[in-house]
Amino acid sequence: MTRPQGVRRVAVVAASPVSMFNLAIPELLFTKVEVDGDPGYEVVICAPEPGPVSTTGGLDLYVRHGLDAVREADTVLVAGTGQRYVPDPRTVAAVREAAAAGKRVASICSGAFVLAEAGLLDGRPVTTYWELAEELRKRYPALDLKGDVLYVHDGQIMTSSGYAAGIDLCLHIIRTDYGAAVANQVARLALVAPVRPGGQTQFTQTPLPPERGTFCADTRGWAMRNLDKPLTLTELARHAGVSVRTLTRRFHAESGVSPLQWLLHQRIERAKELLETTTLPMDRIAGACGLGTADSLRGHLVRRTGLTPSAYRAQFTRIGTTAPAETSSAA
Repeated sequence: MTRPQGVRRVAVVAASPVSMFNLAIPELLFTKVEVDGDPGYEVVICAPEPGPVSTTGGLDLYVRHGLDAVREADTVLVAGTGQRYVPDPRTVAAVREAAAAGKRVASICSGAFVLAEAGLLDGRPVTTYWELAEELRKRYPALDLKGDVLYVHDGQIMTSSGYAAGIDLCLHIIRTDYGAAVANQVARLALVAPVRPGGQTQFTQTPLPPERGTFCADTRGWAMRNLDKPLTLTELARHAGVSVRTLTRRFHAESGVSPLQWLLHQRIERAKELLETTTLPMDRIAGACGLGTADSLRGHLVRRTGLTPSAYRAQFTRIGTTAPAETSSAA
């Protein structure tokens, strides 16, 4: 199989019986990535044997490619079944070989069992679908199970929890490869939640939990439109028409974090987009995001991504001109 120059190939392994939802997530999101008008990814769905693959919904999918696709991929992603199953030894061997060759290996849901069977998760922080977490821990006691996160990124290995958490994982991969602006654009095109926290550092990622409720939705939208302002808890509560105590309680129930934690995350995400898509100097970007000064922007970005603003811009700029140099205090 040939591919255009510069296009990253993702081999998605369908573990039988595969969840059609888990299988559809990478195909949907990766194929929406465009960089300068060209596709960013080529997605190849494969199985141990080309032909019909059973699904958890009782249907059969016809998969054209075998595991040769794994050897030709940059990223290998095992789409799980969403239920208990015994990993196919051929898939296990192919995934082990891919990791040994330095390829990025990821899993959605119960796909983590394939990675664990291949010996890739020993001593690593990992996650999987919460209903299968205890079984994964018992079957593979050498791994470090993180049951309360959506996905985990540890070196070349990534694992996600079940079902919709695969969306967060794929958006994280896109952001890792092409930056926050591209990943957020894909999220908008797919009508899913914006990218959760992440970046280039190779350690466990603990993203924001999914939002559960709409009581604070209008206030969240208002805050997003006013990120350049020094918003306080009192101002957020006034907009929501409730007390600070009620806002904090309802906000945490819906978002899993406090209002100010959520607000800081949104400010950093906006800063990353501006670094990628504009030549604004660092103090202007800090002001536009409500982070105050260039030094404050630098501190937050280094803690979140491991990169200084200048390094982040150099790696992920989506513009054709050279960005202005930073001062030494903000580099």
